[in-house]
Amino acid sequence: MRKRVLGKTGLEVSELGLGGAFVSKSGGEFEQSRAAVLRALELGVNYIDTAPTYSNSEETFGRILEDVRAPLIISTKLGGRPQPFEPKNKDHLRRSIEESLRLLKRDRVDILMIHEPDRFRQYDWWSDQERFEGPVLEVLDDLKREGVIRFTGLGGTTAYELPAIMATRRFDVVLTAFNYSLLWREAAREVLPLAHELGMGVILGSPLQQGALARRYDQEVYDGAPWLSSPRRAQYKALYAFLDELGLPIAEVALRFVLSNPHVSCVLNGARSAEEIESSVAAAEKGPLPAEVIARLDEIAALVPFRPFNEPFGLPFLRGKRNQVGIA
Repeated sequence: MRKRVLGKTGLEVSELGLGGAFVSKSGGEFEQSRAAVLRALELGVNYIDTAPTYSNSEETFGRILEDVRAPLIISTKLGGRPQPFEPKNKDHLRRSIEESLRLLKRDRVDILMIHEPDRFRQYDWWSDQERFEGPVLEVLDDLKREGVIRFTGLGGTTAYELPAIMATRRFDVVLTAFNYSLLWREAAREVLPLAHELGMGVILGSPLQQGALARRYDQEVYDGAPWLSSPRRAQYKALYAFLDELGLPIAEVALRFVLSNPHVSCVLNGARSAEEIESSVAAAEKGPLPAEVIARLDEIAALVPFRPFNEPFGLPFLRGKRNQVGIA
């Protein structure tokens, strides 16, 4: 698998990384997760992303990777542990990473991110909401100095709050999720350009928009889904018509589109099985999409430049169908 440099960290990461949300009880039995992770490593994946709030993901990775000797780049996050979690409590922050290391069975991690630094109602990280200062920065500096972590990052999901935190120049990596895909492009306005300007590595989460781009939903788009806004419905119809012209599956086009952006360092794959890993890797290995295809996709994306009011991160096509392939 091809590798890219993760910004100013200098780390060489695989184009596809393994997202840990479903390498856990949320994704299936342990042996299924184990088979998926080991197959990903066999195919050249070397970047792993997890977090304390991803069910038992850290523990699952720890069990699977205990005897793996291949060089890996592992990223986890602060947040959500211990309970109740106090984001400004240095003891809580220390206990969070110490428990992560215990579960992962590691002495250190390559990247430690602040989880949801841009969603102030979820975690109140900042003592100064304008300068984005707080005890978490002191703890990260100490952990870096002690060699417990190598680099720091931000793991966010907003398109416009996140850049203000990035602009402090305190972080090496940014993970942006749900905001850059075939039809959702908000991160392209500020997050990705600023990351490039600052030399930050870019990890992209949910390229399949929580399943909305994992497969086609022709029946729902053409004859159902009353909750679907009219501009988004028209956009989906245009996308499906173009896919028919191309003769390509939507998941492949979605992955190859985000990998066509040279400013994206690594795209997280939310596969739950070895078969899904193989399918994603095969799509990525076909390389970037041709310029003329990207131009058409840009026109389709421009049909809905901003999310319709109250539209969720991932459209609920998969409601009641969570075992369908590739929901990340």
